[in-house]
Amino acid sequence: MGGETNLATMLATIQVRRREGSVTLVSIDGPIELGNGIEALMMESEGTTVVATLEEAERRGWPIGFEAAWLTIEIHSSLEAVGLTAAMSAVLTEHGISCNVLAGYYHDHLLVPVDRADEAMKVLESLRDS
Repeated sequence: MGGETNLATMLATIQVRRREGSVTLVSIDGPIELGNGIEALMMESEGTTVVATLEEAERRGWPIGFEAAWLTIEIHSSLEAVGLTAAMSAVLTEHGISCNVLAGYYHDHLLVPVDRADEAMKVLESLRDS
């Protein structure tokens, strides 16, 4: 599986990269394919959660209730690593920044309010100094 498991190492080397543009989350009935502005999908019993670019959501007439910046944590953390999500959540909570987490095989991805993205990046990278 690979990936880092040592929390101290992960925090000491944390880097945050922001994707260009903004995304929103919507819930739809039925299937949809990735691509063309559909960035991520999560199947739930209530419907399909779609992470879409704002442009694609607007094109499809989907409501934009939460405008988010997509931050990628540039650490290849193990899927069995303990504490990274908790540390990031705690420091964002201290600053009153909401966060929605998407865990990928290689990286964690955080969706934060677009108007607080720069602050969120600084707060997360401050974990290197703790």
